[in-house]
Amino acid sequence: MKHLRRTVWYLASRLLVVCLVLGMMVVAFYYAMNATNIYIVLKDGMARRAQVVMLQEDEKELTKYFQQSFLERDSALTVTKQGQSPYKDYDIRGIDHRLSMDFTWVWPWDETARVDITESIPSIDGRIKGSKAEEAVAQRGANAVYPPSWQSAKYRAVLAKENGQWRIKSLTLIENLED
Repeated sequence: MKHLRRTVWYLASRLLVVCLVLGMMVVAFYYAMNATNIYIVLKDGMARRAQVVMLQEDEKELTKYFQQSFLERDSALTVTKQGQSPYKDYDIRGIDHRLSMDFTWVWPWDETARVDITESIPSIDGRIKGSKAEEAVAQRGANAVYPPSWQSAKYRAVLAKENGQWRIKSLTLIENLED
């Protein structure tokens, strides 16, 4: 009887260790999956938002990354829709969009995530449209032929999981950064 009890305790303790290790592996897998998905949504979504503002592209694709309620109240998109974008007179061929994300922890069962991000666009490849060049140079100087710089900023992004997909729910400006 003594040997049977020891054998049972031995097997139970090893089974517990195996279950704990497997549990930790599952949590690590789901954490990595969620963190990667969040990073991709933030990176692609913020880049697409900048492209819509600068290149006046169709904003319908933004719904892949942002909730509709955010798109309706985003000031940069509102200004662009009203035709008052500072980039409207420029022919922009490309941008160098950069985004860095601070560490965030997301449990596998979480439906919301909050993360601090830093967005910058250090270079914008473009020039003013031909018909506007002389007027812009006369008003703002020789540098007016190049697009204005994008304001680098640090944001707090809140994401929500909808139907298994992460979407940006809100962006709160923490601070504007010097270029």
